[in-house]
Amino acid sequence: MRKLVLIAAALAMAAGVSVKVARAETTELNFGIIATEASTNLKTVWDPFLQAMAKGTGFKVNAFYASDYAGVIEAMRFKKVQVAWFGNKSAMEAANRSNGEIFAKSVDSDGNPGYWSHLLVHKDSPIKNLDDVLKCDKSINFGIGDPNSTSGFLVPTSYIFAAKNIDPKACFKTVRNASHEANGMAVANKQLDVATNNSENLRRLEITAPEARKNIRVIWTSPLIPSDPLVWRKDLDVDVKTKLYTWVMSYGRIGTPEEIASAKKIMAGLQWAPFIPSSNDQLLPIRVLEANKSIMKIKGDAKLSAEEKAAQVAPLEADIKKYDEAAAKAEHGAFTKQVAPFFGADKANDQAKLKKLIGDLAANAATTPTH
Repeated sequence: MRKLVLIAAALAMAAGVSVKVARAETTELNFGIIATEASTNLKTVWDPFLQAMAKGTGFKVNAFYASDYAGVIEAMRFKKVQVAWFGNKSAMEAANRSNGEIFAKSVDSDGNPGYWSHLLVHKDSPIKNLDDVLKCDKSINFGIGDPNSTSGFLVPTSYIFAAKNIDPKACFKTVRNASHEANGMAVANKQLDVATNNSENLRRLEITAPEARKNIRVIWTSPLIPSDPLVWRKDLDVDVKTKLYTWVMSYGRIGTPEEIASAKKIMAGLQWAPFIPSSNDQLLPIRVLEANKSIMKIKGDAKLSAEEKAAQVAPLEADIKKYDEAAAKAEHGAFTKQVAPFFGADKANDQAKLKKLIGDLAANAATTPTH
């Protein structure tokens, strides 16, 4: 009887182990999507892409939506999200505190090398330009982006407010944070006088709310912002990274004419062409912006003495010098040399060469940490 009990226990343990092994064979990825607009709108364009990813990789891919950018950053930090689409500012935060690493970036479907931050007003608004916005007479209701948004927050804060030593809360009647879509709609409906947005979301509004888009006028445009990146956790399994990278770079490039057309149609819904390789180096200009914004804030702080300001500014200026030197080095660095043949083969539409190059890049990206 005792032997039977022991045999039964052993079989149960073996069965448990076999179940665990079987489960381990199916990789599950949670893919984070930042809240640039309502999740219902995001799902219409992201779900087809994630379904294609699941089919192409064999992974179980789950969409992860949050009410703000920080929700995705924190989810990656606590390993609830393994891969995510971020803007550059949120990608920087993910790299800083969530073990994140850029491996790809989007390409505008119109061929633009990036996108632009904007200030918006209603088409009938008496506000004509930036000088009108910065009268700072407490008459304007202002909409700014999520604090982790590049185009909605960091860029306008750096180029407009920090550069002129202006505190938005002291300048405007009200200041509120919201998504790009919410800010755009609020301007169109005269609920806000001025709001931040970007060129990509304005194109989205032409599709999701065309009548509202007609009521919007752009009064300020930023310098070019690098395209949005895809980020994975550095500690993601090497085999998973390799397979994911291969699929992402192949999607819309490799396959039958019908498969490529189908992929490009799905990518067009996201307003993108196929992804291209990237690394954490694309965050260097964003780090400079962030440091400059901090410097401007310190210099404008009346509570600090000249000595205190100098002491706080010095390390930030050292950081900027370091970032600028790293960016100059990256222009001719190893990564740039590695991806150059890929761009040549992509332009020539040489599928055989692309397959080999993508395989080489995938192996390198999966095993070599970026800076």
